[in-house]
Amino acid sequence: MGAHEGSRREFKAARDFLIAHRTDYHAAYAGFRWPELENFNFAVDWFDAELAQGESGARLALKIVGDGAASLTFAELSERSNRVANGLRSLGVKRGDRILLMLGNVVALWETMLAAMKLGAVVSPTATLLTAGDLAERIARGRVRHVIAASEDALKFDTGDASVIRIAVGEPVSGWHAYDALLSAPADFKPDAPTNPSDPMLLYFTSGTTAKPKLVLHSHVSYPVGHLTTAYWLGLLPGDMHLNISSPGWAKHAYSCVFAPWIAGATVFIANLGRFQAKPLLDAITENQVTTICAPPTVWRMFVQEDLKSWKTSLREVCSAGEPLNPEVIEQVQAAWGLITRDGYGQTETTVQIGNPPGLPVKYGSMGLAMPGYDMHLLDTDDREATEGEVSISLNPRPTGLMMGYQNDDGTTTVLSGSAYRTGDVASRDADGYLTYVGRADDVFKASDYRISPFELESVLIEHPAVAEAAVVPAPDPTRLAVPKAYVSLAQGFPADRNTALSIFLHLKTHVAPFRRVRRIEFTELPKTISGKIRRVELRQTERTLFDQGQRAPGEFREEDFPELKA
Repeated sequence: MGAHEGSRREFKAARDFLIAHRTDYHAAYAGFRWPELENFNFAVDWFDAELAQGESGARLALKIVGDGAASLTFAELSERSNRVANGLRSLGVKRGDRILLMLGNVVALWETMLAAMKLGAVVSPTATLLTAGDLAERIARGRVRHVIAASEDALKFDTGDASVIRIAVGEPVSGWHAYDALLSAPADFKPDAPTNPSDPMLLYFTSGTTAKPKLVLHSHVSYPVGHLTTAYWLGLLPGDMHLNISSPGWAKHAYSCVFAPWIAGATVFIANLGRFQAKPLLDAITENQVTTICAPPTVWRMFVQEDLKSWKTSLREVCSAGEPLNPEVIEQVQAAWGLITRDGYGQTETTVQIGNPPGLPVKYGSMGLAMPGYDMHLLDTDDREATEGEVSISLNPRPTGLMMGYQNDDGTTTVLSGSAYRTGDVASRDADGYLTYVGRADDVFKASDYRISPFELESVLIEHPAVAEAAVVPAPDPTRLAVPKAYVSLAQGFPADRNTALSIFLHLKTHVAPFRRVRRIEFTELPKTISGKIRRVELRQTERTLFDQGQRAPGEFREEDFPELKA
């Protein structure tokens, strides 16, 4: 038995162990071991050698409805990705080369991901909303040698670097190679060398909520093998139809639109239905017999505004990620479908490291428990274990699902050292071991000597019908050090006036202890990264500037402005 066959069997055995214990968390956690692989290439040794063979090969690997509708079996996608790999090789793509991939949810995205893995090239997935300046920076910092993008985005890539090979998906573009021509390459592909587990495979740019985006480098095992935990958390089974609502270019798309479903042998389901509307998506979920879904809280909140009982779905597992769901939303989904929505937690740097697995009770607001293969700790500033501290992963032993490190602009990689990887997020642990998110370590602040979690206050704010989104930051105060201030984006139909502010203050007075209460409100559009994450650092800087200048923000409402609140 060769090294590749042995690695495939080791990988499959680890997957099958988690499937067998999918509803027995304690047995799964105690018994799981990351597979030790001598050589491993997910596309060659798993997708082609396992999923595309025999009866499995006839099952759907990818189904897209709406724009770009398509249905491809594992065998068909295997052959097409072979052709793309051979076509890319003929254009000079070599092992280790960086490919910037900027596509929407079209078939070419999945073909390219597989083809690049087969070649040993490193893909840098990129959101389609980036500007020309953003892309020029990514090409330079990521040391990109090849670009694959939709024809309509070609004008964004005027880098002036003639050495960058450019491939257009769609209509012909002058100076660009045609993606469709790649598909005329031979259907048989042979790797030029074995793939080592430590070979680089993915290069992600973080969202940059507080600083310049970091470059996260993943290997041929950290995501392809590391997402065993993601497949376990999602509760995926062979033959499932899995929908993950996430935009290409971000790690969550790789989590649940590539690796986790295909680890399980499930179908990736995509609904390209234009601007998001709950009803058409619920129709698609029902009509296409989707069995498992992962969606951000925003989508779940829109779903429960509909009469969910009207849709008789085939759903078995429903999950959420990004932030904990409101209890009311969880209860409404359960009342309609009899299913508990389960939260999970991961990062671009990792796979799912904490989650609420199938078969265990869900505690409202909790991220859940450490996933199999992850030894989780909450550490204080002195690296001591705490009941509330920074979420940290033990590096003894190092989990497979953790990144190789951060790639520097000079092409070198800063590898992780020490005894633990600190995530930058703060959480608390209850007596049963369940972890609850508190906030980013940089965002948590003190007011009147009390520790304030912005996330906790934001969760209360969005329960008010006028609040679409909220961000809480410290507003400097000469007496209290700081007071919590809420920047609020209003829901449609609510005016940015005194009455709305009073209604929100009254809501907070009812639901929040006095020492934690928001004292100031400002209605505005929230500054965000390209991935949609709120840049609280900008809001904190604004508050510091206003304080230093002795000014009050125009349109700011303060608690002391309302005599009604003293009653």
